[in-house]
Amino acid sequence: MRVTKSLRMAAGCATACFLLSPVLARAEAIEEQLDCRSSGHTFISALLASGEIQSKPMRVEANSVNAFRPAHGVKLTAYDYKVFVVLGYQKDDPIFAQGKGTPIADSAYGVVVTGPTDDVKDRVHQSGSSAIVHEITPITTAILCKSE
Repeated sequence: MRVTKSLRMAAGCATACFLLSPVLARAEAIEEQLDCRSSGHTFISALLASGEIQSKPMRVEANSVNAFRPAHGVKLTAYDYKVFVVLGYQKDDPIFAQGKGTPIADSAYGVVVTGPTDDVKDRVHQSGSSAIVHEITPITTAILCKSE
């Protein structure tokens, strides 16, 4: 599955970068934004404006998913799990780089967290979110909202 491969690659890169980064100081919970009632632009632009993610994506997947690192000194969490990559895309939006393949959707956003998929899925669904929860590795899970 193309999405799975792209998410695994982004997660692997983010994991390596995260493990090499210093201990983070400021914690910000972002699960309220993962309700799938927003857009990729709204989600990412708010995180950019607040300085919680780096302005340039660390990776752009073929399906146009842009993977952003949390900013230095910022610890993002979602559903009490550590976020180590923030994902986003919005069609025709200059914030996002275009991949070489077919975009995942007109709008997509989410995060990759360190946590077991079943536990993350339970918390996401208990919150009322319609996000897609997908295992990347046994210890990393993607939470993704998308719309056409």
